[in-house]
Amino acid sequence: MAEYEPVDLSSWCNSGLEALGDDADAPVGGQEFRGIPFLIGGRNFTAGSQCFLLLREGQGVSVPVGKPAQYVVFAHRLMQSDLMEGMGLGRVVAEYVFHYSDGEEVRVPLRERFEISAVPTDHIMRLALGVPYRALPDQKDSLMDRHEGSWGMAGRRQMESVQATPLAYYLWAWKNPQPEREITSLELVSKGPEILLAAVTLGHLDEPPFPRQGKREARILLKDPQKQSDRFDLDVSVDRGVSTYPHPLPAESGEQFLQAPYKGWGQEKSTGPSPSYVEIAATPSATVTIKQGSKEVGKVKWGEVQQQGSAETPRMKVELLDRGRNWVHVKVLDEDTGKPIPCRVHFRSPEGIPYQPHGHHSQVNSGMDNWHIDVGGDVRLGQVNYAYIDGTCQGWLPRGDVLVDVARGFEYEPLRQRVRIQPGQRELTLKMKRWIHMNERRWFSGDSHVHFLSAQGSHTESQGEDLNVVNLLQSQWGSLFTNKEEFTGGASVSQVGNNIVYVSQENRQHFLGHLILWGLKEPIMPWCSDGPGEAELGGTLEVTMSDWADQCHRQGGKVIIPHHPHPNGEPAALIATGRADGVEMLRQTPLNHGEYYRYLNAGYQLPLVGGTDKMSSDVPVGMYRTYVNIPGEEAFDYETWCANVSRGRTFLSGGPIIHFTVDGREIGDTLSLSGPGTVEVQAWAESILPIHTLQIVQEGRVVAQTDSAAGTRRLALQEKIRLEGNSWLAARCGGPGYGILPHHDEWQRGIFAHTSPIYVACGGEWTMFNRETLQYMLTLVDGCLTYIRETAPLHEPGTATHHHGEEDHSEYLERPFLEAQKAIHRRLHQHGIPH
Repeated sequence: MAEYEPVDLSSWCNSGLEALGDDADAPVGGQEFRGIPFLIGGRNFTAGSQCFLLLREGQGVSVPVGKPAQYVVFAHRLMQSDLMEGMGLGRVVAEYVFHYSDGEEVRVPLRERFEISAVPTDHIMRLALGVPYRALPDQKDSLMDRHEGSWGMAGRRQMESVQATPLAYYLWAWKNPQPEREITSLELVSKGPEILLAAVTLGHLDEPPFPRQGKREARILLKDPQKQSDRFDLDVSVDRGVSTYPHPLPAESGEQFLQAPYKGWGQEKSTGPSPSYVEIAATPSATVTIKQGSKEVGKVKWGEVQQQGSAETPRMKVELLDRGRNWVHVKVLDEDTGKPIPCRVHFRSPEGIPYQPHGHHSQVNSGMDNWHIDVGGDVRLGQVNYAYIDGTCQGWLPRGDVLVDVARGFEYEPLRQRVRIQPGQRELTLKMKRWIHMNERRWFSGDSHVHFLSAQGSHTESQGEDLNVVNLLQSQWGSLFTNKEEFTGGASVSQVGNNIVYVSQENRQHFLGHLILWGLKEPIMPWCSDGPGEAELGGTLEVTMSDWADQCHRQGGKVIIPHHPHPNGEPAALIATGRADGVEMLRQTPLNHGEYYRYLNAGYQLPLVGGTDKMSSDVPVGMYRTYVNIPGEEAFDYETWCANVSRGRTFLSGGPIIHFTVDGREIGDTLSLSGPGTVEVQAWAESILPIHTLQIVQEGRVVAQTDSAAGTRRLALQEKIRLEGNSWLAARCGGPGYGILPHHDEWQRGIFAHTSPIYVACGGEWTMFNRETLQYMLTLVDGCLTYIRETAPLHEPGTATHHHGEEDHSEYLERPFLEAQKAIHRRLHQHGIPH
């Protein structure tokens, strides 16, 4: 016997599609709703035929059945409703009378908005009618297309799912109290408004036709390794139920995850289709279909998976991983103070299924790589999704073993361990230990470069990362302007006082370069210039970085060259004219280091800062950060933090804490010797993430080094270094040489730290000279002038009044580059080189 058997109502149909109006587009003929077959209009239905049984008040009809059934499922609707006027709720509009072969009958009342309802035709009607209490729409809840969609759905796309609305009918299932007895006939009697009966189907399974159980987790394993792919191309569908998007599971085992060196800082991302997991809510008779790309891999019955724990085909296996769950309140405490601390948390099953706190994503951005979408409150590092919490959170955790992964910046020991959730358990307490307190040592950390978060979101996430300062930067990408509403012209300081968010700007031009402006009191416009990808399509070159820098300095702000050296246009002019207060380094590569060392060797003192350039949920705030030393006599605030950056009292860190002195002098100091001589350098680096090398760099050359091939937590060295003249020294640590040991952020940047220099003057004032660098700078300046004169789009003279108010726009644009040429030639002349 078939699981579900439609009843042919064609002999009793008395109305066609016209009953629904001229614009009716109701499904007719053989249909499947929620995985159940229905027959609307009979087996031989043709266009224009009668397809509905329409009953007006007082009318009735009797339809022979002649079979037993566990359930009888109706596809029906009211033609009109008084609920629009606030009346009619619960009124009996009809009776369905079930007649048994022994003459007994069961009369079932149909009540408006209980077993039946009118079908809404617009949003207002949908709000007025509400959702029936006992009936369901003929369509089921669904997922949005995972990879495509209209621009207008970009925001709503983040919902992932769509609540079901009826296409034409409501479905109601009557449970037969005597399923072993034959139902000889079904009588329908109208008692009020018109009722449209489209179809009746007999259910022969001893299960509710529509699922009532909540979603359960299942693992999918593909058996044929040759069918594996490098990208995730798996799709899961369920006929009598629903499923979430499938997601890849980590390739590592739970034990490997616990023992990995990246505790608190993610895991390598899995992209293949196996193993993966999906969440399913379905009836036992439901069929789960797995596809890889456009090809079907196999089908299994959900009931078999639930009853036996797994079901398999020659090409795949589906395993039930749901072990029950508890709603758990979690506290993360500081081990020393016993108080809750803001942090970043991740919970997963031993197989790798994430169970994040309520209000947070288990899969950030549905596991997709999205820029500028849904940034805030969560972060993803490779395979691991983290939630920022204030030290407390709550939500579902699976019973049994749970793997927790908790981090708070670089000064706390990450917590990655196995805990066990017992049935009935409602609380879980975790503790974190601070291994170093940099604030007590007068070092205060900050992220130089953050985008897209809100100001409050920046507080939340930076407190979770134990970060003192966030420079949240307004900027422009074509027609996208971000964080405009966040600007106040002042610092936002947390109640505890050690967490500051300052909204300023990153002004950008795709050829000349980008510029971070800290501490602005007023906006500096235009934000970006000269067309895509920074300014608007068809835009003209309106401003120089030097003008932006001058305006920032007039407000008392600081000017930072970000992600040095890209784009490498105007930075040389900024450095030559003393307009740069520091440079930001985002990567540990010979190019990034070499470009920085080049300017130091030419005698330009440039503090070094670190920042994330965060533009997505794939980078945590402060994963690269600037540690700034503030003398004890100065209170920590935003102004003193910035001031000590410009004094060079900094090191940048992507994990390690680094210490460096030269003859006892600290980072940013100038050590004065009477002449050439020997100095003693001391350095150590310690890190919650593995480091492989600690190096002392003199004028770009490694002059002292200690290594750990396997990676270690701490490295230290003490060396005597001979200096023949003015010089600079710095310390750096990280991966082995330039073999980067990467983070799991979207750019796979290295785990490293680098100090600003300590300058050594031998027999006078500190100065250095490098002719090759100065010639290089002149070439860059000449290139920018060439760009302005020959390439950059400009308004025709006399057709525009520019923001600067000067008559000659070209003269305005060229001025800082001509100033830079003079400054560089002057330095060449001072060293006896004619220009």
